[in-house]
Amino acid sequence: MALMLAVQLDKRRVYVRDVRRPKRPEGYALIRLLVGGICNTDLELQRGYYGFSGIPGHEFVGEVVEADHANLLGRRVVGEINLACRQCEWCQRGLGRHCPKRTVLGIVRYPGAFRELLTLPEVNLHVVPNSISNEEAVFVEPLAATCEILDQATIPEGAGIAVLGDGKLGLLIAQVLTARCMNVHLYGRHPNKLKIAARAGVETFLATKRLPSSAYDWVVEAAGSPHGLSQAIRMVRPRGSVFMKSTIHGTPSLDTARVIVNEIALIGSRCGRFEPALNLLRARSIKVLDMISDSFPLSQAPRAFQRAAERGILKVVLNAG
Repeated sequence: MALMLAVQLDKRRVYVRDVRRPKRPEGYALIRLLVGGICNTDLELQRGYYGFSGIPGHEFVGEVVEADHANLLGRRVVGEINLACRQCEWCQRGLGRHCPKRTVLGIVRYPGAFRELLTLPEVNLHVVPNSISNEEAVFVEPLAATCEILDQATIPEGAGIAVLGDGKLGLLIAQVLTARCMNVHLYGRHPNKLKIAARAGVETFLATKRLPSSAYDWVVEAAGSPHGLSQAIRMVRPRGSVFMKSTIHGTPSLDTARVIVNEIALIGSRCGRFEPALNLLRARSIKVLDMISDSFPLSQAPRAFQRAAERGILKVVLNAG
């Protein structure tokens, strides 16, 4: 029986163990992990989000070792994380990300990417251009989630937009919106993180005092804290829009009266298309390498998760080698 190394989350504990090498179903590719990225969702899964137990990981770049289509063999790929049924009404409308029967890589009923070998449907895969390094490509999934904002609303060029939170996702959002010629104000609590955004041309503000009230038509909440949504709602003007990006274990407090009286639109925003993300990386419009705080081999995943949870740390990556 062929075994391989995999990361396991169980009862808030992170450990590594040997598991069976996965079998490749028809229409799927077998992928060797090159680099995986630990994100806030993985940390929330460790804390109990979704009652998760299993192999985590959904940000990855890998090399195809087996596939039905020969043109994929040996290619570096990234993969969309939702495995849809491709038959239901939602899938027929091109909304497989909302398929009621879907599984989700490393999150919902499908083992994740933090293992030496993984499988995904070939239709989920996107070939990584040679000009994009593994360390850059591991940001494609969160960068696609960032670009989803632009698919959900028509935000005018030059519009003032606040981004709340200077974590990994907040930094990506601020850079993407700035690259699209919007007047972005990034609010955060970590000067070293804000400097990364400032180098990319983003106007930054240290959120140590009371945040502005009713100051923006558009606000993106990416604070990753239970209070972030309430803060974002206070910052938006009447009839403005708040994009909700944080996934938090637990139930955040919400001032529904303010939302109703001010007719504020709350827009849940999750996964996005990979093509815009790859295009941004190919064009060098987004700086991501400054966001990598540390790197660990897959065998040291417990240390990597511990490091990723430290205050002030951005992206921690796992390397298969």
